[in-house]
Amino acid sequence: MAIHVAIDHKTVYRYDRPVRLSPHVVRLRPAPHTRTPIHHYRLDIEPADHRIYWQQDPFGNTLARVVFPAPVHELRVEVRLIAEMTVINPFDFYVESYAEHYPFRYDMLLRQELEPYFELTESGPRLMEWLAGVDRSKRHIVYFLVDLNARLQEDIEKLEMQFDPENETLEEIRIAPKLSDISVELFGLAWLPYRKTEQGRFLPDWSGAG
Repeated sequence: MAIHVAIDHKTVYRYDRPVRLSPHVVRLRPAPHTRTPIHHYRLDIEPADHRIYWQQDPFGNTLARVVFPAPVHELRVEVRLIAEMTVINPFDFYVESYAEHYPFRYDMLLRQELEPYFELTESGPRLMEWLAGVDRSKRHIVYFLVDLNARLQEDIEKLEMQFDPENETLEEIRIAPKLSDISVELFGLAWLPYRKTEQGRFLPDWSGAG
């Protein structure tokens, strides 16, 4: 029997005086192409005096554009959904014949549609070094993706093992702002304990009780 999980997400904004809100975009609806079965979905927005327009972004995600005609004292957005937790193989997908083996070339029309994804916006030395180490030999696309994800996960675990908060070197930055530029309304400080495991990883060492 499948396990059903209920999720309740609530966001509340309260204002000390009536304010006029610009149109809000709410991105809290499961994507139409999700493979996780969604048995129930409900979006509640207060105040009740609002208009909602359902739209889609260029990536096919559903979003709600909400317009508030009158000033409000409080804005409340609540989403409730029930999802079915099923085992999904992430590599169970259809592959076009021309893309069964890496490397491959997209057809001209599809490449034009995917042009924004080919734009390289980050070019740091560590990223470029990591990309240079990618095995680009010809092989089945699924094996290429599996190997790529495995290498990335391995490198992430290595970084986590190397990170030691107790011995982390901090860079000192001196800032000399003018008093007229400083406006502090509320200040808080929280200390959260961590414990070190036998493997050298740091895990949260607090609970919600107490």
